[in-house]
Order: sequence, then structure tokens, then C-alpha cells
Amino acid sequence: MKNALVLVLSFIAILLFTACSKENDKKSIEDEPVISPQAEVEIITDHLDIPWSIAKWDETFYLSERTGSIVKVEAGKKERQKVELKKVLSTAAEAGLLGFVLAPDFSKTNLAYAYYTYENSSGQFNRIVTLHMEDNIWKEEKLLLDKIPSGPVHHGGRLKIGPDGMLYATTGDAAEASIAQDTTTLGGKILRLNLDGSIPEDNPFPHAYVYSYGHRNPQGIAWSSDGVMYASEHGNSANDEINLIEASKNYGWPIIQGPEEKESMITPLFTSGDKMTWAPSGMAYFENKLYVAALRGNALLEFNLQSGEKQEVVTGLGRIRDVYVEGHSLYFISNNTDGRGVPQENDDKLYRISLLEKR
Repeated sequence: MKNALVLVLSFIAILLFTACSKENDKKSIEDEPVISPQAEVEIITDHLDIPWSIAKWDETFYLSERTGSIVKVEAGKKERQKVELKKVLSTAAEAGLLGFVLAPDFSKTNLAYAYYTYENSSGQFNRIVTLHMEDNIWKEEKLLLDKIPSGPVHHGGRLKIGPDGMLYATTGDAAEASIAQDTTTLGGKILRLNLDGSIPEDNPFPHAYVYSYGHRNPQGIAWSSDGVMYASEHGNSANDEINLIEASKNYGWPIIQGPEEKESMITPLFTSGDKMTWAPSGMAYFENKLYVAALRGNALLEFNLQSGEKQEVVTGLGRIRDVYVEGHSLYFISNNTDGRGVPQENDDKLYRISLLEKR
């Protein structure tokens, strides 16, 4: 009886060891970056602190960090530059220094545009400002737009200058879904501004910054080579979206989501469906494809606008926050230090892959 018991216990131990070994093997495989098709991933810089946006001028990168810094990367050297804001930067979840884009005449003016979350005695809000760099310090110079709704989550935050020379901003619903359908509010929208902060005369709603509405938490904007606008949007736990954006259109939240349809509301080009989530963030366009950073998806995603197919270009590097395409190079930043990821060694990082190798 004793020998039989020993044999049973030994058999159980072997099973447990085998299962653990398989799990460890699986984990080690998943931890390795996977590129499809095979391409080399190059690390441009590391030890970033919750990076959010990628901007580039000539050969110099400027990366915004939610904690309130701009990281300058030039000729392999990294410099963390101080940002002096006029309001107290919020430390709420998903908040902080978010969108950042250089002015078209940056080489002459040292000017950039920024989107950040702040707190004061009257509450928590987001604002869009200009920043001027002098002696490697960025100082808030001019307020362009204030009192963009902010809540415990869903701040939006992406800034891009469109092919029309206008400044576009994505705003979240601040966890109050109903405001996305209200075109008199700034939350749950894509906004369009003149670079001086005024309202463009040809905006679709009279005397309003609103360009499109019915958004939950859009965090990416990109334009095709012929000027078509696209945006990425976080769904409600799933049903993430990639949308074709047109002026004045209603993108449905919270009335419809994902593949659902309703008259006068826009259904997305791509959706993750109700069984999975990408948590898409920054995006870029290249040769009829959209490249999208996926946070919960832990991948760099490629959406083929011609075939309607989706594939993972890079996985195994954790949460991805923003992407940037220049020439045949695609740059992206990981976001594993944001409190929701598992930081890998020397995270977070700015990476590069060649799009030529994907052809």
C-alpha cells in the first residue's frame, strides 16, 4: 500500500513538473518579440517614463511623457527636458501630458502644441496649449482651448496637424457616455482648430470646434496620401474601432458600438468585436495600410484598407502607445510603465522597423 502511494505521488509530481515546464516554455516564447513578416526591430532609446506621443524633426525625436517631460533623442543621445506648465498636471489614471506635435515652422519658432490634463479648485480638465522651447526647457506660452471634459478615465489626448494645416484633437467622454452625443460639449469628439486656437470658418457645426462626434475614447488619427482621415477608438471593454472620419458625422457611442448599425450613425471599417479588445491608440498610414498601436492587444497592428485584412506586425514587446511613419521607417513606443503593463528590462523604449522588409 505504501509503495502504491509513493508511485501515485511520483506520478502527480511528474505531471505538475511537465505542466509547469510547458507553461514556462510558453511564457518564454511569448516574451520574445514576434515580427510577421520577419523584420529586424531596432531599439532607438530606452528607459522612458510612460511615453505617449512621438514627434520628429529632421533626425531628432521629441517624445512626450505623461509624467510631464519631453524626451529629446538625437544622435543616439537622450535628454529629458523640463516642461513648465501653468496648471498643475493631473496624476489621475490615463491622464497627464498626452498629445504633442511640433509646429510646421518649428525650426524657426521652437513652437509645439500640447494636450494635458490638469486639476484646480473647480475640478479636472484637459487643455490644448502652445509650448515654446528655450534653453532646453519647454514653457507653456498660449492657451488655445480649455475646459475639455476630464474624468477618472477617457481623456482622449491625441494631437495631429492635418493635411489642411489645421490642428485636430481627440477627446474622450470622461466616463460620462451621454456627452459624446451632445455637439455643444467638447467631450467624446474629434475637434478641429486653427493653429492660433480660433474656430475654422468651414467647421461643420456653426461656431464650434466639433468636427465629428459620438466617440468614446479616440486616441489615434491618421490621413491617407489622398487626404482621407481615419481614427482609432477604445470600445467598452471590447468593440474597439477603426473609423473613416468625415466632418459632422455621428460615430454612435453610446447608442451603437462595434458592428452595430443605426440610421444616421457610422459603423467602423474594422472592429475587434465583442470577444476581444485591442485598446488601440496612436496610428499612422503607409501604402493603403493603417498601422495602429495596441495597448491591451500588446501588438503593433496592420489594417489593410484594400483587402480588409488585419495582422499583427510586432508582438511580445508589451503595450504599444504610439506609432510614427517617416519614409520607409516605422517607429513605435512601448507603454509598459503606465501601471497597467509588465515592464520589461529597460522599459519603456522607442523602436524602429523597416517597412521595406514587409513587402
